[in-house]
Amino acid sequence: MPNTARWAATLTLTATAVCSPLVGSAQAAPSGLYAPSALVLTTGHGQTAAVATPERAVTLNCAPTASGTHPAAADACAELRGVKGDLDALAPRNDVFCTRQYDPVVVTVAGVWQGKRVAYEHTFANECVKNSYGMTLFAF
Repeated sequence: MPNTARWAATLTLTATAVCSPLVGSAQAAPSGLYAPSALVLTTGHGQTAAVATPERAVTLNCAPTASGTHPAAADACAELRGVKGDLDALAPRNDVFCTRQYDPVVVTVAGVWQGKRVAYEHTFANECVKNSYGMTLFAF
């Protein structure tokens, strides 16, 4: 299966897992208090998502409470709220030192943050650099 097809299959399956509960809960008990915040985060080695093989995917729901398959959902949601959902505002921590080895890792984030669609892709030089951005969001 080509890499693009793998990414598409991974995103389709995880988007279904994230969005299905949103649809059901919206029909069961509509609430105007919380805008939906449900994301799918993926990671793989390669220059871009189109050519990278997906290695891991997690879901992250932040409203009304933190949940999903992300290993630190509550902390990741707090980190996103801290940058107001702007993934480009995440900066590398000063206390992390990484080698200059080039083994590109691409991260994608797709879904909805506070009612607005999100489509994010970023390539990091290596796994250490990826994990140094923020505290927990990309550490999965």
